[in-house]
Amino acid sequence: MRLKTDSQAVEGAFRRELQAVDRDVATANVRTLEDYISDSVAPRRFNLRVLTIFSLAALLLAATGIYGMVSYTVTQRTPEIGIRLALGAGRTSVFRLILGQGLKLVLLGLALGLVGALALTRVIRSLLFGVTPSDAFTFVVVSVLLILVALIACILPARRATKVDPLIAMRNE
Repeated sequence: MRLKTDSQAVEGAFRRELQAVDRDVATANVRTLEDYISDSVAPRRFNLRVLTIFSLAALLLAATGIYGMVSYTVTQRTPEIGIRLALGAGRTSVFRLILGQGLKLVLLGLALGLVGALALTRVIRSLLFGVTPSDAFTFVVVSVLLILVALIACILPARRATKVDPLIAMRNE
């Protein structure tokens, strides 16, 4: 039965009625069904929260690493990018070049990561509820999320590469 009033008020009334029937009945641990359910899933909920925090930290580290790698590559290749632009390469083609090279490495890492994740699914089987360890939907969603984060991390350095002034880039060489 669902209560529309405060559960503690009902608990007090329940204790009084139970004591009226039999004074020797212990009523120390009267709780609602929701409390029992909440307590039974508390360890799993804690594990999933910790896993979520680690997952978000890993996603942030991945984004930072991808940004740093692509940014460093753009910095190292600034003279080359300047020469490309001086010889007539469009800013769009430079943007696609940098973005493509960054995403190529991300896709390689994603493929290796998916193989590793599939191999380790048995380890987290006890943490899963209502999902199989090799759930295709989950793998697709996580892969798309990582690709989107990588795309955002690659766009910033790629945009910086399109703003290279060919004269300054060649003068520094």
